[in-house]
Amino acid sequence: MMSKAAFTSGSLRYRLAVTLIGVVAVLTLLFYFVLRAYAAQIALQSQDNILNASVTAILDAAIIRDGVVKIDIPYAAFSMLNTETDDRVFYAIYQNSSLLSGYADLPFPQRESRMSNTYKSGVYLGVAIRQVTASRVLVGGDIRTRITATVAQTQDSLSGILQRIARNAALYGVGFFSLAVVLAIWATSSTIDPLKRLAESVARRGPQDLSPIVKPVPSEMTPLVSSLNSLMTRLDKSFSQSEEFIAEAAHRVRTPLATVRSHAEVTLQRVDKEENRQALRSMIRAIDESSRAAGQLLDHAMITFRANQLEYQAIDLVELARECVQRLTPMGDMRDVELRLETDTTVLVSGDAILIQNAVRNLMDNALKYSPVESVIIVKVRSEPSPHISIIDQGAGFPSDEMHALVARFTRGRNASGTIGSGLGLTIAQDVALAHDGTLNIGNTTEGGACVTFSF
Repeated sequence: MMSKAAFTSGSLRYRLAVTLIGVVAVLTLLFYFVLRAYAAQIALQSQDNILNASVTAILDAAIIRDGVVKIDIPYAAFSMLNTETDDRVFYAIYQNSSLLSGYADLPFPQRESRMSNTYKSGVYLGVAIRQVTASRVLVGGDIRTRITATVAQTQDSLSGILQRIARNAALYGVGFFSLAVVLAIWATSSTIDPLKRLAESVARRGPQDLSPIVKPVPSEMTPLVSSLNSLMTRLDKSFSQSEEFIAEAAHRVRTPLATVRSHAEVTLQRVDKEENRQALRSMIRAIDESSRAAGQLLDHAMITFRANQLEYQAIDLVELARECVQRLTPMGDMRDVELRLETDTTVLVSGDAILIQNAVRNLMDNALKYSPVESVIIVKVRSEPSPHISIIDQGAGFPSDEMHALVARFTRGRNASGTIGSGLGLTIAQDVALAHDGTLNIGNTTEGGACVTFSF
């Protein structure tokens, strides 16, 4: 049976994967900027330490000799500032506010207290610099003076270091993001797999299997499984009630009609007037039509119900066809129609015996209705090329231009007028065939009779 596709609002797997990847992307960007800022802070601190060592070496070289401040700048004070990019170094040395040596225009911090070192970034001669300023008080004889030294260095090397750090951080970030994406997809699949396994477990069940799901599931899926189990319990109860209703309805409809028909036949034998006899015949015909229509409607309802929960068992089509022929032979004898059975030794299939017997009986009954007097109906059961039952009669056959529509419910051919029927016989057989993944082929023989084949 075909089922309508469920309405979807997107993929849960896709949503979860996108959410995880989005979180990873944000964390990757955060990781990149934090790492870059921390690396820049460490690099700047390293440069400050070297500048501080340089300015300290200069101040340590300052002495008072003969009442004059003398500074012999050591070579190491500037050599320690050498870099791969040959950054330029600037300095200025002040005694109180008087320049002793260096660049007079080098920015000099004006502070009331210079007891601690001062670190500052700025621009000098059009280039970015980092400078450190430190002070020291010299005492000699009766002289007390303050010496202040400022050492500045361009930041080409620092910029190069920061660029390399940023590039490496970006590479690490891309690697981290790629790995995290793979892990996010794996985590998504692992999270969705229990739901997928549950769906596959339910889909693999036969239509008649309405037992509760007992397979362990994650706690988050417990409400869903509980709802499914509750639904299947209700469906099982509903199907049982439907089957009981159909059986009861068949009994309550057919029994009164059969009783009324018996009384009508008895009355027909006692009535002498022709007009009364004709009325009774019309009544009997109407009762037959009603009984047949009610029976086939109930058969169709029963097939519709059982098609969703087939009770499979091994069936010998030869025995099934023989039983149907035996049951319908008395009806054929009343019409002088012979039911002839032609079979292989054994033809085994797997299916619902009640439905298959119902379909074959309806096909044989149709053949009996439309067969002329003193004709033969051949019932063939063969195993090749696939198991099938064919019912061939010697009637008028199917109208060729209506053949494709005759399996529809309540549809009868134009040559069926005057024959009792409801237009459900072929429909029932077609539904049973589809329920067993089989086919029902209708056609005409070369002699003009109808031929219906039920194939498995």
